[in-house]
Amino acid sequence: MMIRLKLLAGGEGSSDRVVPPSGAPAILTIASAAAMAFLAVFALALSLAAGRLAERWSEALSQGATVRISAPTGEMEAKTARVLAILAETPGIASARALEPSEMQALIAPWFGPDLPVDSLPIPQLVEIAEEGQGFDAEGLRLRLSAEVPEAVIDDHQGWRRPLVAAAGRLRLLGFLSIVLIGGTMAAMVTLAARSALAANGQVIRVLRLVGARDTFIVRAFVRRFTLRAVVGALAGTLAGMAAVALLPAASQAGGFLTGLGFSGAGWLTPLAIPALTAIVAFVATRAAAFRSLREVQ
Repeated sequence: MMIRLKLLAGGEGSSDRVVPPSGAPAILTIASAAAMAFLAVFALALSLAAGRLAERWSEALSQGATVRISAPTGEMEAKTARVLAILAETPGIASARALEPSEMQALIAPWFGPDLPVDSLPIPQLVEIAEEGQGFDAEGLRLRLSAEVPEAVIDDHQGWRRPLVAAAGRLRLLGFLSIVLIGGTMAAMVTLAARSALAANGQVIRVLRLVGARDTFIVRAFVRRFTLRAVVGALAGTLAGMAAVALLPAASQAGGFLTGLGFSGAGWLTPLAIPALTAIVAFVATRAAAFRSLREVQ
């Protein structure tokens, strides 16, 4: 009776003694939480970067169009002038200009190199269109060009925009799916560690029951200890992941997506939610594992 009163009077503090303060379960919990949180930071950065990329591509491609003119060299200048005149009369077009040879060479340089002689090759003339307001009637302009300048073909970037935006959206979904899988893996590892600790302390649990300790008292000890371990590991992994992301190259026009993998502004606060989510996952997983294991201990 004296042992029972002393145990119950100790409250929350003495219940922690049920859980071993060190050993393989503790190391497994902290290490797995740190590793999963580290990976979650990169998955989150990937997802946010994909979202920014989708918005940037969609905005850039929706605000412009091009006209491609394929004509003999002797007729190219007249055809280009006629196309520019038509575009100047079209509502919804803010401006239109023919690209210089140097600009067209820069466009194809990534595929053919910078020394390609553009002037000596039958490369179509490109006319860049800048839209305004609600944009222009692409189908109406396409019909007029086909009637007056059959050599001119308009590209309003719809064919390019849809697959690019869809790909970026799927990449963002993949990032969120990775976070869910990481959370599930973390829950499995914490559950394994908690069940291992409970199995190793089966004799202690039997003694506690003999002196009157309720299962909720024992479960509370495991939940609190393992949740704290998981949060400590997740916090360390999150900070390490944020430091690694900060060391990645900054976003640039040349690097595109690969150099834009990171956080910006208030987005740096987003990874700090990972330890809090880890606490919830660890709490639920440990509590379920503890009650399940206690039912097996006779």
